[in-house]
Amino acid sequence: MGTTAKEEMAHFWEKNTKSNRPLSPHVTIYKWSLPMAMSITHRGTGVALSLGVSLFGLAALLLPEQFPHYLAMVKSLSLGPALIYSAKFALAFPLSYHTWNGVRHLV
Repeated sequence: MGTTAKEEMAHFWEKNTKSNRPLSPHVTIYKWSLPMAMSITHRGTGVALSLGVSLFGLAALLLPEQFPHYLAMVKSLSLGPALIYSAKFALAFPLSYHTWNGVRHLV
């Protein structure tokens, strides 16, 4: 009579535990390279853009006031130029990196 899937799985993990092999693929095996880092950054910026656009759209639907009201509220906070430029960079970097890395990949 054959074994069940649960028994097969237990046998597999028991064999792996005894052999002390690392899980494959394991992150610590690979040497970090520029293409790997660029791929991870591309995926991260894609997720960030997706979340940002989704949250902005949800806010536009649910918040009671129009955009100029919230823009005036941010201006009234009198934030310093360093914080404003940092926020602008945080918004522009994912878009520009994701776009140009996508173009690079297509070329």
